[in-house]
Amino acid sequence: MTDLLKVPLSTGPTEKAPPPRAWTVILAGLGALLCSLDVVVVATALPALRADFGASLSELEWTINAYNLAFACLTLTGAALGDRFGRRRMYVVGLAVFTLASAAAALAGGADQLIGARVLQGAGAAVLLPLTLTLISEAFPAEKRGVAIGLWGGVTGLGVAAGPVLGGAVTEGLSWQWIFWLNVPIGLAMLPFAATKLQESYGTRPRLDIVGLVLVAVGLTGLAWAPVRAPEAGWGSAEVLTALVAGVVFTTAFLGWERKGARYPMLPLEHFRRRGFSTANAAAFLLFASLLGALFTVTQLFQFGLGYSPLEAGVRVLVWNGMPLLVAPIAGALADRYGTRPFMLAGLALQGLGLALLAWQVEPGVGYGRLVVPLVIAGVGISLVFPSVANAVTASVPLSEAGIAAGVNNALRELGGVFGVATVAAVFTTYGGYASPADFLDGAAPALWVSAGVAATGAVVALFAPSRAASGT
Repeated sequence: MTDLLKVPLSTGPTEKAPPPRAWTVILAGLGALLCSLDVVVVATALPALRADFGASLSELEWTINAYNLAFACLTLTGAALGDRFGRRRMYVVGLAVFTLASAAAALAGGADQLIGARVLQGAGAAVLLPLTLTLISEAFPAEKRGVAIGLWGGVTGLGVAAGPVLGGAVTEGLSWQWIFWLNVPIGLAMLPFAATKLQESYGTRPRLDIVGLVLVAVGLTGLAWAPVRAPEAGWGSAEVLTALVAGVVFTTAFLGWERKGARYPMLPLEHFRRRGFSTANAAAFLLFASLLGALFTVTQLFQFGLGYSPLEAGVRVLVWNGMPLLVAPIAGALADRYGTRPFMLAGLALQGLGLALLAWQVEPGVGYGRLVVPLVIAGVGISLVFPSVANAVTASVPLSEAGIAAGVNNALRELGGVFGVATVAAVFTTYGGYASPADFLDGAAPALWVSAGVAATGAVVALFAPSRAASGT
C-alpha cells in the first residue's frame, strides 16, 4: 500500500510532475462514498417517509429513483464536462452541487420537495462520480491501477454497506432529515482540498458535443421514465407509451449523431466494438438492476415484513452489503494478475445464488438466522464485481478516453438501478402489498426471485468477456 501511494520527490526537467496519488485516492474515494451512500441511504428510511409524508408506493420509489434517474441521464454529460473544462474543476463543481442539494433534501417539507432535491443531488453526483474513476486512472500506471480501483471499489462498497445502517440509525435516533444533513459538513470540508490537492487534467475533445448532450439526456430520461411510471400509470397508458417512444427516438438519434454527425463525439461508438468495454458495461447494468431492486425489497422486508426497527434492519443488512469493504480491494488486486472475467463471472453468479436462496427462505415466521448465509453469499458476489467491472471498462480504452468510459459505465449502472427498482416494485404490487406483514411477504419473495434472475443473466454476459481487461478485444 505504501508503495502504491508513493510519489517521487523530483522529476527530470522535461518530465511532467507525478500526480499526488494519496490525495487522489482519498478525495476520489470520499466522492465515490458520498455518491454511493446516497443511492441507498434512503432505503431504511422508506417506512418513516411513508408515515411522515403519507407517501404512496410510487412516491417511495421516486425518493430512490429520482436520484438514480438524474444520475443515469446526466453522467455522460458530467464526464464530457470534465474532459472539456478540467476534471478537477468539474469535480469541485459536482461536489458543491451535491452538498447544496443535500441541504435542500434535509429541508424538504413534503414528498414532492424531497424528490426535487434528490434530482439535484443526482445531477451533482453525475458530475462527481465518473470523475473519481478518471482521476484515479490518470494518477496511477496500469500495473498499479487495479489495486487503486480495488480501494475505490471498497469505498464504494462502504457507501452501499453504510447506507442502510446509517439511514436506520439516524432515522431511529434523530430523524430522516439527518441522513442528508450529514453530507453537508463532509462536502464543505472536502471542497478546499479538492480545489488544491487534485491535479488538473483534460480529455482530447476541444469542445462539447451539445447536440449529443441534449439527445442522450432526453433519450435516457424517456427510457427510464417508462418503467418507473408503468406500475402506477399502466404499460398501456399514454404517458408510458409516449416516454418509451421518445426514449427510443432520441436515443436512436443520439447514436446516429455520434456515428456520423458529431465532429467531437461525446461517445465514440467504436468503444462498443471492444469486447471488454461492452461486456463490462452490460454486466454493470445487470448488477445494479439486481442489487438496487433487491435492496429496495430487503430493507422493507426486515422492517414491515419481519418487524425490525430501522436500525435493526440496517445492521442485519450489513452482512450483505458490507462485504465489498472487505473483499473488493483484494479482488481488484487479484484481477490485475488473473484478469477481470473470472471475478465478474463468479461475482454475478454468487449474487444470483444468494438472492435465489434468500427468496426461497422468505415466508411467514422466518428467522434472521436462515437469511444470513444467502446475504453473505450475495455480498461476496457484488464485492467481486465492483472493482473488476471498473477495471475492465477503463483498461479497455485508451487512457485519454478513461473519462468518457467511466461516464458510460456510471450511466448504465444507475440506469440499471432505475430499471431494477421499477421492475421489482411492479412484481411486488402484482403479488403482494402493504395490507399486512403476510401480504408483504407474498410480494417480496417473487420480487427477490426476479432480482436473482437478473444477476444470473449478468453471469451469462460475463462469460463473453475477454480473459483479461487490458486486451480490449
